[in-house]
Amino acid sequence: MARRTKADAQTTRNNLLDAAEQLFQSRGVSRTSLNDIATAAGTTRGAIYWHFRDKADLFNAMMERVTLPLERTLIETRLDEAANPVAEIRRAMLEGLRIIATDAQTRRVLQIATHQVEYTAELGAVLERHQHSHREWVGRNLQALQKTFALRQLAPPVSLTHVSLGLQALLEGLVQHWLLDPSAFDLQDVGRTSLDVFLAGLGLRPHDPPHAAA
Repeated sequence: MARRTKADAQTTRNNLLDAAEQLFQSRGVSRTSLNDIATAAGTTRGAIYWHFRDKADLFNAMMERVTLPLERTLIETRLDEAANPVAEIRRAMLEGLRIIATDAQTRRVLQIATHQVEYTAELGAVLERHQHSHREWVGRNLQALQKTFALRQLAPPVSLTHVSLGLQALLEGLVQHWLLDPSAFDLQDVGRTSLDVFLAGLGLRPHDPPHAAA
């Protein structure tokens, strides 16, 4: 028997993720079994357990293939060093919308995650990952807003904790509705306008100098 190489193992892993992506989209997550995925990938159920603990682990790995570029826009936003933090978080959000709007695989996987998954006990780890990502973005929003108001020596007009959550809900809501019908509106244009209107309501204009008065 030929020795199995790392490249072979990676190919098998990618084939399983590709099969899961296609089946989750066509059947829904709860109606797709690990056996279904193994068969579609041309391998065995044992191969799945070699690479993934369970369906939730496989689902999260499928998500990570497309969400890592989105999350990288957050990770690479160095708010501690930014002269204009709110402009940086705005840039990261708009880059995320651009990726979602222009990359077909990202759109497909997010449609699965948003509209074709049930958070059952079997998929508890999927819910935990979703919640963690949401908290990370809300926390970054809060950090950017706090630093921006401090740099401009302004008192925030409302609770920035509430604002950071509302800002994230605005973006997530736009994405969820766009995923239902991508032809309904231009995600990037509407996202940019909505984000700027939201920030303007706080007296913030991202392109102002960091110490400018609102």
